[in-house]
Amino acid sequence: MSAIPPAAQQSHIQPPAGLPFDERQPPPIRLYPLSNYTFGVKETQPEEDPSVKDRLRRLEEHYEKHGMRRTCEAVLVCHEHNHPHVLMLQIANAFFKLPGDYIPHNSDEIAGFKARLNDRLSPPATSSLSARDTPASADWTIHSTLAQWYRPQFETFMYPYLPPHVTRPKEVKKLYLIELPRTKVLSVPKNMKLLAVPLFELYDNSQRYGPQLSAIPHYLSRLRWEFVDEEGEVVAWTPGGKVDERVGVKVLAGGEGEDGEGGVKMEDVGV
Repeated sequence: MSAIPPAAQQSHIQPPAGLPFDERQPPPIRLYPLSNYTFGVKETQPEEDPSVKDRLRRLEEHYEKHGMRRTCEAVLVCHEHNHPHVLMLQIANAFFKLPGDYIPHNSDEIAGFKARLNDRLSPPATSSLSARDTPASADWTIHSTLAQWYRPQFETFMYPYLPPHVTRPKEVKKLYLIELPRTKVLSVPKNMKLLAVPLFELYDNSQRYGPQLSAIPHYLSRLRWEFVDEEGEVVAWTPGGKVDERVGVKVLAGGEGEDGEGGVKMEDVGV
C-alpha cells in the first residue's frame, strides 16, 4: 500500500502488495495547495467583548431572552507539501480560534453560519479581490459536522459531551468541515492573523491551542484525503507520504502594524 498514486511515483521499487484496507470509509475529500488561494486584509473587526467576563455576562443575557446559544465554527483544510493544514485566526498574537461565531437567535443555522463566515473571511464588495471570486467559489460548501462542544454553565469550560447532571446547556458549539474549492479569495480583518497550521502542530498540543483545537486531528482522522497539485493532478492520498521538513505554521494575512507590514505574503513562523 502506497500513499503515492502510480502516475506520481518516482521509485521503481514497489511496496509489497496487500489486501485492500478501505472498508466502511467515506468518499475521499480533495485538498488543494495553499498556493491556490489568495489572501488579503480588510478593515478591523474589534471583538464584541473586551474580556471573558463580559462575554459570559452577555451569554447569560442571551440565555434569559432567547435560550441556548448556537455557535458554529469552520474547519477549513488545504495542504502544503501533501500534509493537511487547518486555517485559523490568531488574535493579539496569543489567542487562536476558528472562523465563525454565535448564530443570531432568529437566524437559520446554515444561513446564519454562512453569513458569519462571509463577515469574517470574505473580501469587501468594494475590494479588487472580490472580483476574483466566482459565484461557485464565493459560496461555502459545508461537508459535515465534526464535533459538538457543550457549555453546561455560564463559565469558560466546555466539554465534548453533555455532563449527566446537565439538562439545559447554555451554549452548544458545532465544528463544521468546510470543503474549500480549487481557488478562493479570503480576507482577514487587520487586527487578526490568518494562519495555516499543520495537523502535527495541533496534535496533542492543548497547552498552546486549547482542548478544542488540539482535538481537530482526531476529528479529521476518520476522513480520506486526496492531495491535488496546482495543475489539478492527484499527487498523494491517504494514508499520506513523508512529511516535508519545511512544513510549519504559516501567516497568510493580517497582523498589520505588528511588524510594520500588512499583507498577503506568507512566512514561516517558528513553533
